[in-house]
Amino acid sequence: MPRSCRTALVLLAAALALTACGRLTVMPPPEGEPVLLEPAALATTWVDADGGTLTLSRDGTFLADEVCVAVGWYDSLAWSGTGTWKQSSNEEQSFLTVSFDTAHAVGYSATHPETVRKPDSYAALRQDKVLKLWTATGDPDNDYPNCVLSSRAR
Repeated sequence: MPRSCRTALVLLAAALALTACGRLTVMPPPEGEPVLLEPAALATTWVDADGGTLTLSRDGTFLADEVCVAVGWYDSLAWSGTGTWKQSSNEEQSFLTVSFDTAHAVGYSATHPETVRKPDSYAALRQDKVLKLWTATGDPDNDYPNCVLSSRAR
């Protein structure tokens, strides 16, 4: 086989491999820097790109109205309801976990308990004067956007 054909095949294989690698990763995080937040900074109303809201109260309860949540890489949904929230953190970033009072069915049937899952935690970011809570959503092969909730920094 001529050298130019081998080179073309190697380049084609490399291009396909790089394309496949890019398709098997989740969307990158939204813009912003990891931030540690006090519970008082979390206790506000957060809004997603579709107008869904998550209102966190200082007493650890919340009210959600069609807010984006992630329940694993393969499901990104909008949920409404009430529940409780908890904050955790590592050395540089806060995380928010919500627990709905009523189970939300995910999958083929609400009558099968194995199809009910809890939402993934949101990670906190700051971009200038905007605070963000985000979580990765959707199948990594389909380039679904992340679930991002925003609020003005105080």
